[in-house]
Amino acid sequence: MGIVVNLFLIIIASLLFFCIGFFVGRYLLERIGTTKVLEAEERAVQIVQEAQKDANEYKELKVAEVNQEWKKRRREFDADVQVRNNKFNQLQKQVRQKENSLKKQTQEARSTEKKAAETLRELEQDKEIIAGKTEELDRIISEQNQKLETISNLQAEDAKNMLIDNMISVARDEATETIHNIHEEAEQEAKRIAEKTLLTAIQRISFEQATESALSVVHIQSDELKGRIIGREGRNIKAFENATGVDIIVDDTPEVVILSCFDPLRRELAKLTLQKLLIDGVIHPVAIEKAHEDAKKEIDDVIMSTGEETLSSLQIPDMPSELVALIGKMKYHTVYGQNLLQHTREVAMLSGLMAAELRLDARQAKRAGLLHDIGLVLPENEEPHAIAGMKYLQKFKESKIVLNAIGAHHGDLEKASPIADLVEAANIISASRPGGRGAVTPEGHVKRLENLEEIAKGFPGVIKTYALQAGREIRVIVEGENVNDSQADILAHDIAHKIEEAADYPGQIKVSIIREKRSVAYAK
Repeated sequence: MGIVVNLFLIIIASLLFFCIGFFVGRYLLERIGTTKVLEAEERAVQIVQEAQKDANEYKELKVAEVNQEWKKRRREFDADVQVRNNKFNQLQKQVRQKENSLKKQTQEARSTEKKAAETLRELEQDKEIIAGKTEELDRIISEQNQKLETISNLQAEDAKNMLIDNMISVARDEATETIHNIHEEAEQEAKRIAEKTLLTAIQRISFEQATESALSVVHIQSDELKGRIIGREGRNIKAFENATGVDIIVDDTPEVVILSCFDPLRRELAKLTLQKLLIDGVIHPVAIEKAHEDAKKEIDDVIMSTGEETLSSLQIPDMPSELVALIGKMKYHTVYGQNLLQHTREVAMLSGLMAAELRLDARQAKRAGLLHDIGLVLPENEEPHAIAGMKYLQKFKESKIVLNAIGAHHGDLEKASPIADLVEAANIISASRPGGRGAVTPEGHVKRLENLEEIAKGFPGVIKTYALQAGREIRVIVEGENVNDSQADILAHDIAHKIEEAADYPGQIKVSIIREKRSVAYAK
């Protein structure tokens, strides 16, 4: 019984403690939950504040970066605007200069037109004067013919024939004198313009006075190398001459070896080959062949660079690489002792300068001048080099003016433009200037003088002819009784025209007609 009571009490006590614990635990849980919620709310507020602070700081950072980027872009924009303004100012300055140049050219054209109009008026006045003189002359002849009929009692047909002969003779004399005066005036004006143009062109270009030779000198460090160049029993010299086609001369001249060949390109190849052998120090037939092959590659590069430098100095663009190589090869060709590249550069510069003075296309003139002798570096054929060069350039679609100037610079074709005349004149100037080409042989000089004298002797009324001043002047003595003054003027022009057609000469030749009449009487 006591055990049951104790058990019951224990159960009741347990239930009581469970209830008390439940309510106490619930109370404590509620208090703890409220505290956690408050702490969470405070933490959330703190997080929001920190996030807002970070957002503000990030915003300020981005705003600063955007401001810096904007300032940078603004500086770049200002600099670009400044550059564009400078270019615009330069363009404005160039436009003003061109406008001034055009105004000046317009004024010159107006002045030339005014002079031409004045000349035309003077010619009209001269024409009226001549017409008046002709009428007066006809009246005088008519009066003389009437008197002649009265005095001589000639028949009408005979008088008519005499009258016709008289009128024809007088008219021929008057016409010859008028033609002579007009020709002299035109010749003086043309000479003045030509001298101005040529002098202006020549003053703006400097020429080198040099003549190519057939020898090249190679300096060596010591005479001991001569023995190595010769080789055992001369085998190195034989191998060198066989590989290069150039004669090598090793004599007693100290520290010098001479290369001899009339082909400048082969001579230059041989010189480079020998220099490479001397640098390596190994000289034998195999090394000679290898050095010669290396020299060929090097000379090809030199040819291309020479052609490009020539085009750049003359400001000639758009040239095919094949033509650039041919222009570079001109450096190693000569014409009568004159370097072909130097000659073509001179012709191009002179042609361009004269074309600019005459207000023609200077670019086409320079292009034609540079390419006028391109036929000389082409493979040999039966055609003249001017025609061969013209036909070769047709496949590169050169302009017709340039092609005609190239083909006509030696008279093989009829000239189709003033540029062809300029190229021919520039070619003559470059060939005939002092130091341009080697001296003419005595036999050739004498033959040219004799040819000039024979041309003049072929005209009627000529007694003797003398070529003077190295062929720059030819004096013609005519019969005084059969050639009058007017006929002498016509004869001078005819001889000059014949010389232009039949002779080849640089510069110009002066033709002087000497008419002499001797009256002889004997006192007995």
